[in-house]
Amino acid sequence: MMTTASVLTAMAAEKDVSIVLVHGAFVDASGWQDVYNILTADGYEVLAVQNPTVTLDGDAEATRRVIARASKPVILVGHSYGGAVITEAGNLPNVRSLVYLAAFAPEAGQSVYDIATAPTPGEDKAPLLPPSDGFLLVDPVKFPTAFAAGVDMVTTRFMANAQVPWGLGAVEAKISKPAWKEKPAYFMVTTEDHMIPPSQQRAMAAHIKAKVVEIASSHAVMLSHPQDVATFIVSAAGPSN
Repeated sequence: MMTTASVLTAMAAEKDVSIVLVHGAFVDASGWQDVYNILTADGYEVLAVQNPTVTLDGDAEATRRVIARASKPVILVGHSYGGAVITEAGNLPNVRSLVYLAAFAPEAGQSVYDIATAPTPGEDKAPLLPPSDGFLLVDPVKFPTAFAAGVDMVTTRFMANAQVPWGLGAVEAKISKPAWKEKPAYFMVTTEDHMIPPSQQRAMAAHIKAKVVEIASSHAVMLSHPQDVATFIVSAAGPSN
C-alpha cells in the first residue's frame, strides 16, 4: 500500500513544470501561502521569491536565483510590481511562460513609475504617501480598501501596518530586455482594482499579446481568490498539467 508521502511524490513526478511566485511592493512572499498550498497539493514544485523591493536589479537577481533552484521548466508568476520583476528576470532559458496578476508589464526603457503616473481619467490611483528617505508606502488608513478589499479586515489592517517600504530604485528603474517579447504571457485583470487601474492592466495585456482573463477582484487577488489564481497559473503550464 502506498503511503500518503509516496502518493504525493508520485503526483509531483507527473508535473513537468515548476512554479515560481514573485510578490509585489509593500508585501512579502507570505501573501502567496494559500496559492502555494493549492498548487503544492496538486503536485507542483512551487518556489516563492522574497524580494527586497529596494532596486529592480536586486529583485531581478533574487528572482533569477530562485529560478535556478527549480528542477523543471518554470512558470514565472508576478503580482503587481512583481510583473516588472518577471519582465526583467524572465529571459532565462528555463522559463517557459510568464503570468501577470494585476501586474505591471513595462516595455523596454519604461519604468513602473512611467506607467503609474500616466493619466487614467475616472479611475483611482494607488494612495501612496510622499516618498520618505527614498521609499514609498501606501497610506495605512486607505490600504485595506485600496489594496485588499474583499480580504478579512483583521488581515488587511495587519498588512497595512507591516508594509515593506518600496524603494524608488525599484519604482523608477527602466526595463532592459522585456521577457514577454520572447515568452508566452498570461494576464489576469482585476476589475475592482484601486492600485493599478483596470484600463492600464487591459492596455498592458494587449500590448504584450497576453492570454487574458478578467476577475471581479481587488488588487490582492491571490488573497481574495486563491483558487482562481492557482487555476489560472496552471493554465499557463499547458494541458499536460
